[in-house]
Amino acid sequence: MHTVVVGTSGTTAEDVIAVARGNARVELSGEALDALARAREIVDALAAKPEPVYGVSTGFGALASRHISPELRAQLQRNIVRSHAAGMGPRVEREVVRALMFLRLKTVASGHTGVRPSVAQAMADMLNAGITPVVHEYGSLGCSGDLAPLSHCALALMGEGDAEGPDGVVRPAGELLAEAGIEPVELREKEGLALLNGTDGMLGMLIMALADLGRLYTSADITAALTLEALLGTEKVLAPELHAIRPHPGQGASAANMAAVLEGSGLVRHYQEETAPRVQDAYSVRCAPQVAGAGRDTMAHAALVASRELASAVDNPVVLPDGRVESNGNFHGAPVAYVLDFLAIAAADLGSIAERRTDRLLDKNRSHGLPPFLAEDAGVDSGLMIAQYTQAALVSEMKRLAVPASADSIPSSAMQEDHVSMGWSAARKLRTAIDNLTRIIAIELYAATRAIELRHGLTPAPASRAAIAAARAAGVAGPGPDRFLAPDLAAADAFVRTGGLVAAVEPVTGPLA
Repeated sequence: MHTVVVGTSGTTAEDVIAVARGNARVELSGEALDALARAREIVDALAAKPEPVYGVSTGFGALASRHISPELRAQLQRNIVRSHAAGMGPRVEREVVRALMFLRLKTVASGHTGVRPSVAQAMADMLNAGITPVVHEYGSLGCSGDLAPLSHCALALMGEGDAEGPDGVVRPAGELLAEAGIEPVELREKEGLALLNGTDGMLGMLIMALADLGRLYTSADITAALTLEALLGTEKVLAPELHAIRPHPGQGASAANMAAVLEGSGLVRHYQEETAPRVQDAYSVRCAPQVAGAGRDTMAHAALVASRELASAVDNPVVLPDGRVESNGNFHGAPVAYVLDFLAIAAADLGSIAERRTDRLLDKNRSHGLPPFLAEDAGVDSGLMIAQYTQAALVSEMKRLAVPASADSIPSSAMQEDHVSMGWSAARKLRTAIDNLTRIIAIELYAATRAIELRHGLTPAPASRAAIAAARAAGVAGPGPDRFLAPDLAAADAFVRTGGLVAAVEPVTGPLA
């Protein structure tokens, strides 16, 4: 099994995905264990002093003014975890919780949190044992970290609360730890706070969203090319010299993808042979690289933000190399929240333009000779009429999900935490948006492949033929009389979601961006 070694200098997006989705094992490097021990010595020295130090010998948030006596400090750390584990609502997905746990371990291993090496090792052991705490949808405001979600994870580390075992069954966390041979952690000064104070949930969801969107943007370039071909459009607008004079990198990449898919097509520019030739294609076809390209560039910016956050140690207070323990505001989720919202906006627009292309394929007045709704016997058959309704409903929801969560703030903790990022909420709605975008692209694929097959006597591009053959083999049915459509759309969804569309095309086109 793949092993991810956690050091003091952060981690990579690939490692996050390996742990969250691939169940990779986690190990702490010797460097990390040494850094943990050094930082803990500093915290222990401060704890022994009579002067109050935030997070070490005081209360938290609006209660930070109280100095806590040594005999109550272990109870203080337990209490912050128990009281902050106040999430509600549906369970969060296993991959999100594993990403959150791993990223919290990444910050702990930096040596800036003051957590003992034994606590960090227990965090790694819990990941390796496949124990996933039950985390709920609601509870994070994205400031002072993802407090409630992280608290539920820390609670399980203490042997309390519920968790999912490696068999997928939810049981008391204490039972699962015992079966795995992991001793519940007895928290000491600062450790409860250090386990809660990070942007780990929203960052983990950002990293997985970028991986998913990377696949979907390539898929959308393919379906846009298939639609252009089905509408007998022109590929001349994809010429690299046109995109060189507006040198946005994403735009050039999308145009190159579409051109590669259309190479050798017998359908493109067929409009020149019509009795009423078109001068140019509609925006939803002609401007596909500009819209998808802008989304690609948005992803590049989001990936830059994620890389910086992956290299960060997010905690409050932090142990600095010179031995100081200082309060700070690095736990504020604004940098991550903004790009999560930006990605939702871009995804909504990509879904919107894909739906417009699908609608053109179904409208006999704009499809250049295709039957109404791509039906076998229009009037008797409704064809893909309601598939487009479904697509439109998904687009409408994506527009609602594109409303930024990070534009909101709501005060908490008796006005001590009076401005928050709402980054967790931004991440949660982005995950829904990505699910919807997958379905929207799947419906365009379903319509475009059917439309190409209805262009009798014309030869599609080799890449298009490969996409159609693979889709049909995956259960995405072709033209014919009306049938129960939901299973066909589900098959198209699975084909896109698992990367089948990209995998079918790339042996013909070569690697796509």
